[in-house]
Amino acid sequence: MKVLLISANSERSIMPVPPVGLLCVAQAARAAGHETAVIDLMAEEDPAARLNHAVERFDPGVIGLSVRNIDDQSMRSPRFLLDEAREVTRICRSLTGAPIVVGGPGYSMFPQEALDYLGADAGIPGDGEDAFTRLLHRLEQGEPLSDIPRLVRPDAPPPGEPFRPRDLDRLPLPEPDLLDRGAYHPDKLWVPVQSRRGCPLGCSYCSTATIEGRVVRKRSPGEVVRWMERWVAAGFHRFHFVDNTFNLPPSYAEALCDRISAAGLNVRWLGILYPARLTGRLVRKMARAGCRQVSLGFESGSPRMLRALNKHFSPEEVERAARMLSDHGIRQMGFLMLGGPGETRASVEESVAFADRLGLDLLKITVGIRIYPDTPLAELAVREGVIGAGESLLRPRFYLEKGLEGRLEEQVDAWVAEREQWQR
Repeated sequence: MKVLLISANSERSIMPVPPVGLLCVAQAARAAGHETAVIDLMAEEDPAARLNHAVERFDPGVIGLSVRNIDDQSMRSPRFLLDEAREVTRICRSLTGAPIVVGGPGYSMFPQEALDYLGADAGIPGDGEDAFTRLLHRLEQGEPLSDIPRLVRPDAPPPGEPFRPRDLDRLPLPEPDLLDRGAYHPDKLWVPVQSRRGCPLGCSYCSTATIEGRVVRKRSPGEVVRWMERWVAAGFHRFHFVDNTFNLPPSYAEALCDRISAAGLNVRWLGILYPARLTGRLVRKMARAGCRQVSLGFESGSPRMLRALNKHFSPEEVERAARMLSDHGIRQMGFLMLGGPGETRASVEESVAFADRLGLDLLKITVGIRIYPDTPLAELAVREGVIGAGESLLRPRFYLEKGLEGRLEEQVDAWVAEREQWQR
């Protein structure tokens, strides 16, 4: 069967990232014997023309649509990105009668609502490789779809828990030829690597557990490095580990760095760190393996606010992590998330002073926290009357502590204007 997979993501607020999940699904479909093509609309100026050409030329039997972001998480002027994905669905409907199946991290937070909004035929939240290839087989054979794990359909009752394979090594990693190279500038492309899925940390606002589960599932370090070797052989030397917490578990992170170093890949890479349990030994191994920059997710410099966000580290641990990284020549990008439950002007100023002390290479500040379903923040927002019980969160709703409206936005603008490395 011919399978056309489309990434509808156009959000570029931090770093344009190729759709690693979609590419994994594409590789799984290919491994199952299906002819597969991938379109990435990240920088497409005329999506309709691109889709028209692809559908006419490829004549797909099934279309897969990946939705990475529902919105841009900006409280000041939110962009509802699902409208762009719905337009992609409309265009595809006008060109072909092929069924449209939607997936991706953004979709996975709102499986039924997003499916209905997009007007697609079916949806697969969470890990998509197994369910999508099973769906393709059933469609090809004309068999019923009723027992496909976690398949969401407009005319069926909500499915149960998503199927999440524990052994990620049995799921194929994408080969370089699947990348839609026209969507990215060659000198700015960082190839995404996902060595782990799932996060048990339970930050109060985070949707990762909904998308990937709370259990950390890992690929073997050797399998990850062998895959990287194939991409290096194809001319790629920059990688972005998109794992939510590269340094956890520490033993796995060290083993992965050791394998990269031993392979002599001569690569540069980025990662995302959780400030707790970061050791000097791991930082040395990261630098030796080619790490050049990390996103340091601390979100606040106030101990009280860190507890409110269910962060399991202290400001002192963040400072220690920043020093170790600087000592080994690893650049750092940080995030401040202001306005959460219990935030005060004093705690905001405490966080700003803390960020100043860190001397980061880049700091991104947000005001207000996007409320996602099935999170402690959503439960609190209901109790406080910020949102109604059962209210749809598909269109962006934000939590901002009362008393901080208006003035906080203006103050943050002033702080950013005074600091070259800070951004909104």
